Amino acid sequence: MKLGINLGYWGAGMDADNLAVAKEADRLGYAVCWAAEAYGSDAATVLAYVAAQTERIDVGSAIFQIPARQPTMTAMTAATLDSLSGGRFRLGLGVSGPQVSEGWYGVKFDKPLARTREYVEIVRKAMSRERVSHEGAHWTLPLPDGPGKPLKLIVHPERERIPLYIAAIGPKNLEQTGEIADGALLIFPAAEHLEETALQHIRAGREKAGKTMEGFDVCPTVPLALGGSDEASVSALADMFRPYTALYVGGMGSRKQNFYNQLAQRMGYEKEAAEIQDKYLAGDKEGAAAAIPQQLIDSTTLLGSVDRIADRMRAYSEAGVTTLTVNPAGLTLDDRLAALRAGTEAMERAGLA
Repeated sequence: MKLGINLGYWGAGMDADNLAVAKEADRLGYAVCWAAEAYGSDAATVLAYVAAQTERIDVGSAIFQIPARQPTMTAMTAATLDSLSGGRFRLGLGVSGPQVSEGWYGVKFDKPLARTREYVEIVRKAMSRERVSHEGAHWTLPLPDGPGKPLKLIVHPERERIPLYIAAIGPKNLEQTGEIADGALLIFPAAEHLEETALQHIRAGREKAGKTMEGFDVCPTVPLALGGSDEASVSALADMFRPYTALYVGGMGSRKQNFYNQLAQRMGYEKEAAEIQDKYLAGDKEGAAAAIPQQLIDSTTLLGSVDRIADRMRAYSEAGVTTLTVNPAGLTLDDRLAALRAGTEAMERAGLA
């Protein structure tokens, strides 16, 4: 198992700190540095900035939003970033959610699986420098009865095949990800539930495509907070992530369409997930955060001492994770760097480095 780092969203007042974290992760030997986008900073610009100031670490989009870009534009961006970084780019894609897709991009959130499949097909074709022609339900290239003709990418990516990941949560999306992608970007992963919530579906998709899990990157993101290992210390660390968990489980999406809430239900928290959502959507964010079971937070984060974190890392590795991406928490840059270094130390103590 390898380690990654997720910088999250740029522009949240920690930009200089984020670059320092990325550079330290590069020095420590982390495998990949991911950046996110929603409706603030875009990931491509951030990744170019980070790639220019690092040497070894891969840079990856977690994610490029499918409704934000035409697939050929994504292929152009991926090829450019791969070239600029010297072959260090990983392309992560996702459909985002209905609120962002329809509210920010004006793109109807319908048939996300079919849309993703078509998108990936076009991106793959373009990145391989084939002449792009496609006739599907969502994209037609070139447009018929006009001056357009099939074109191919002018620039050459550094590598023949840029790794392609899909952010997936639901069973059908996970299965399709196993079928058409090189890796899966997961969120709120509990090692104890990883098989039934994710891996069995990914494996089914791999089998459908005549492939095994060999070479497929199972890549969840987990927050990491360094502290004591006693009950009180772990509880205090878990409290740091209550607003974060409440936002996703309670408010990331509509009442009927919240993928993270559905994931919490599949992990056995049906009653709690409903209560969290009810309170969050009613405007009681503090009540929603208080309703989150500590075990839900503890099982989906890395909390406590280096030894305790090492135990959790070993559990993720045994569950089938191949790249564990951490989001180091802390109020100061020094806190975040200490958490980052604790990650590498924990890997060594777990016998995974």
